[in-house]
Amino acid sequence: MKWTDVLELAIALSEAPPEVDPTSIRFTDLHRWVVELPGFSDDPKRSGEKILEAIQQAWIDEL
Repeated sequence: MKWTDVLELAIALSEAPPEVDPTSIRFTDLHRWVVELPGFSDDPKRSGEKILEAIQQAWIDEL
């Protein structure tokens, strides 16, 4: 998965730590969790606030 795979990342996050409320997550934690997901293969430095916001929103929508 890459940073642009927003929906896939959101689905993987919704399945990984079920006790986490995505509305209260810090972007630093979100970034770390995305990078640590199995199958993530993009450059960790290529993300930004806009991408992290999109992932967070898709994660919220997924729940």
